[in-house]
Amino acid sequence: MNVRRAALLSVLAAAAAASACTPVVRRHGFVPETAPLSEITPNDDNKATVLSKYGNPSTHGTFEQDTWYYITDVREQLGYLRPESSARAVYAVKFDPSGVVTEVINYDLEDARQVNLVDRKTPTRGRELTILEQLLGNVGRLPADQLDQENLPGGAGGPRRN
Repeated sequence: MNVRRAALLSVLAAAAAASACTPVVRRHGFVPETAPLSEITPNDDNKATVLSKYGNPSTHGTFEQDTWYYITDVREQLGYLRPESSARAVYAVKFDPSGVVTEVINYDLEDARQVNLVDRKTPTRGRELTILEQLLGNVGRLPADQLDQENLPGGAGGPRRN
């Protein structure tokens, strides 16, 4: 019985270790259902045909409003590690002012650039308070001569009656 239990535990441990090495694959963004975006033909398709075949784009161009982007990203994650992109496809569909497709450009993972974000904080005036200082900060600050006065319109800065 001890040999069986040890064998069962070793099989379970091996299965758990093997399953930790299996990546979790996820697709993010645009997933073409009918036809790949490479089938868009310049000078034949227009905004209406692209919209009817592929739906709304992932995003529009910031400075070029006549450029639509369809973005697909495939990410793999091993265990507790940070997910990494294993494949990426960005299709830029450019239109002329009349709405006809002029160009379709395909970017992949090799065209990607690493962007370094700046992690600076804007300083604020004053001092930082702890939670206790925030909760108990006004205790004892009310002047004793204002305790017996009636509540007047305008709050603390309003006119006082003599």
